[in-house]
Amino acid sequence: MNKKPFVTKDQLVEIIKEFPTPFHIYDEKGIRENARKLKEAFSWNKGFKEYFAVKATPNPHLLKILQEEGCGMDCSSLTELMMSEKCGFLGDDIMFSSNNTPAEEFQYARKLNATINLDDITHIDFLREVADIPKIISCRYNPGGKFALGTTIMDDPGDAKYGLTREQMTEAFLRLKELGAEEFGMHSFLASNTVTNEYYPELAKILFKVAVELKEETGVHIGFINLSGGVGIPYTPDKEPNDIIAIGEGVRKAYEEILVPAGMGDVAIYTELGRFMLGPYGHLVTTAVHEKHIYKEYIGVDACAVNLMRPAMYGAYHHITVMGKENEPCDYVYDVVGSLCENNDKFAVDRKLPKIDKGDILVIHDTGAHGFAMGYNYNGKLKSAEILLKEDGSTKLIRRAETPEDYFATLDF
Repeated sequence: MNKKPFVTKDQLVEIIKEFPTPFHIYDEKGIRENARKLKEAFSWNKGFKEYFAVKATPNPHLLKILQEEGCGMDCSSLTELMMSEKCGFLGDDIMFSSNNTPAEEFQYARKLNATINLDDITHIDFLREVADIPKIISCRYNPGGKFALGTTIMDDPGDAKYGLTREQMTEAFLRLKELGAEEFGMHSFLASNTVTNEYYPELAKILFKVAVELKEETGVHIGFINLSGGVGIPYTPDKEPNDIIAIGEGVRKAYEEILVPAGMGDVAIYTELGRFMLGPYGHLVTTAVHEKHIYKEYIGVDACAVNLMRPAMYGAYHHITVMGKENEPCDYVYDVVGSLCENNDKFAVDRKLPKIDKGDILVIHDTGAHGFAMGYNYNGKLKSAEILLKEDGSTKLIRRAETPEDYFATLDF
């Protein structure tokens, strides 16, 4: 698969005249089309709803686009709840999935009447003490051990800090029922950024079987099962993207095999996708400002790990397009680096690229989720602007770049 930017060099040259690099740019058309395809994939399920993971890209302009496409919000903190409220999300349009949760966050979630997803059995009494037990409640399940697809280990739930054990799920549902809860949900997340159509159907089978057991053991009504996130995107150009229609069909088969015969054909399916919803529809745009020739060849750009932390944090691959040189041979080998006083501040290591000259515009792909959001202010670096490329080709500034005044605003001296 050839990774092609959703914006042209000519468009970027014009945008940069008004908004200097670095900046993140998002593709409204791509976002809307993708949200519609997800909805189509699960249209067989009457109660289906996507709760976008706000942590992936917390920008109200993008949340409003997803709201227009019928999505709810998955929040995990006080400020994410506040942002969702400002955008007009209330009640069952918000799932609150948090862990190690402070009292004020539970209280705010209850104020909004959000659907609370409890991460631990001790949180039942904690929630009762600081707020109250709502009529609708969800619990997060962690099956422990290792999660494998075929012979490949995808992830290690047993090492994850999230969720309740199988025994605790039964205990939690009985306790919550005793405290007045009437409608129950289940939630689980077993692997991150999977690029396989098998993940959701396999997760669904695990959750559906447990749901049937829980209904029999506790007599509660399970109204929804939340498959959470984990459906990923292909960061490298050699991978094919997930086929969301095939994924939806796989979940449907599991639903009809396991839930329908158990008299649970009314269960709504929820998803909490972040990366899948926005990842490919964001680029980090940066300019080459220096070159360095020592033991290796370096290209210095005006972005750094503050703008995109994933390569520094995980060694993650992000594809790079040198704008205007798409058809030139990739016969140079570079480390593409930022300016932080950290040697891991590299967008690419030993990457084959066309010859890069100072002033070239580079597009770093797949930054629409967990890109800007993971930014920080190390070295006194300032966060960039965010720009929306609208469906009609015009652009809109949806977050201005930080200034030194912003950086110093919390100091009193």
